[in-house]
This record gives sequence, C-alpha cells and structure tokens, in this order.
Amino acid sequence: MDHGEPGPDAGNTEVTYEQLFHGHFGPMTRLAALLGADDPEDVAQEAFVRLHRRNSMLRDPHAAVGYLRTTVVNLIRSRLRHLSVVHRNRPAPPEDAVSAEQQAVHLESSRELVAALGRLSPRHREALVLRYWLDLTEAEMAEAMSVSRGTVKSHVSRGLDALGDLMEGTR
Repeated sequence: MDHGEPGPDAGNTEVTYEQLFHGHFGPMTRLAALLGADDPEDVAQEAFVRLHRRNSMLRDPHAAVGYLRTTVVNLIRSRLRHLSVVHRNRPAPPEDAVSAEQQAVHLESSRELVAALGRLSPRHREALVLRYWLDLTEAEMAEAMSVSRGTVKSHVSRGLDALGDLMEGTR
C-alpha cells in the first residue's frame, strides 16, 4: 500500500481503511493482549487483513470497528482452543540421552560381565542367566535346568560369588 497521495483509482475506501488502521491498530493490539494473545500485534494485523478483504464493511466506519473487535475476539478464541488441544495432546518429553562416555562405560562393563560369565562353570552361568537375564522364578529355573529348587538356590549363590570374584579381578 502506498502511503503517499492516493492514486487516481483510489477511492474514499482506501483513505478510510488507512485512517481506520492508524486510528485502531493500537486499541486492537491492546485488546488482543488483554485477551491473552502471545502475539497481539499479529492478531490485530490479521483482523485488519480480514477487514481489507471485505471492502464492503468500510462504508460505515462504526461497523468496521465492530467487525475488527469481533475478529480479534474470535481469533484469540481460536488460538486458545488450538493451544489447549496442543497442550492436551503433547507427547511425553524424551528421556535424558545417555552421554557417549556413559554409553562407552556401560558397553565396556557389559563386555567385562559377559567375559566373566564365560569363565563360570556351565551350571553357574545357566543359573545366573536364567535368573537375572530372563527373570525366571526359582521353580521355572529348576524346571529349565532339571534340578531341584534347592540346587537352583545353591547355583545362583555360588555363581554370584564366583562372578563377584571374577569382576573384582577386572577392575
């Protein structure tokens, strides 16, 4: 829009629109801010753009101001509804990422543990893997290993002791 003299084709509507903009942009911005807009100037500007698209409203300046006011209120309502839906459907925040150093230490610890498990007797290794990796109960372990529950307890206990000794030697 040229802010100089109106051209020969510019009618009374453009001058009225410009005067309306200069006279009411501030109040529409304040209205949007008071209604809770996070971007009140954008809301006021959008209201003026919508008014400009409806040139017929400019014949009566009082009707144009009411149209602007109604448009600002409706835009704020729409934005607040949108924000409430966005907040309601917000995905859970991602878990904290593991640093490269932590991951390297974890991988090294896992390697050490797997290597230590490999040095255990087959029964102790079976008992610890079934118990701590598969999280089986004593009864399930006894069935899988074809031994009694008492023997399972003994293998787990002795396996943990042996694993502890092996892991102490690697640190």
